[in-house]
Amino acid sequence: MKKLTAEELEAGLATLPGWAVVAEKLHRSYKFPDFTHAFGFMATASTAIEKMNHHPEWSNVYNQVVVDLTTHDAGGITKKDLELAVLLESFAKKLQ
Repeated sequence: MKKLTAEELEAGLATLPGWAVVAEKLHRSYKFPDFTHAFGFMATASTAIEKMNHHPEWSNVYNQVVVDLTTHDAGGITKKDLELAVLLESFAKKLQ
């Protein structure tokens, strides 16, 4: 997996509202109605994430989940990170 070019990254971000590059990682903060929904998002996504074998850096405080995506082996953001962001968006839409 190779690191995305600036143009590829810009094109990918155009399809992912709410996502940005922060500290050279794909970054998004989700806000859910309550802790149960936030934790449910993480639990629901975890099975699909495990199948992808591409794990996010994420944290949860009450109703918020903060996600950072990068491909450590490639030294930056790759197509796998964009694919995971799309997957996370699909789960979040069901719970927000």
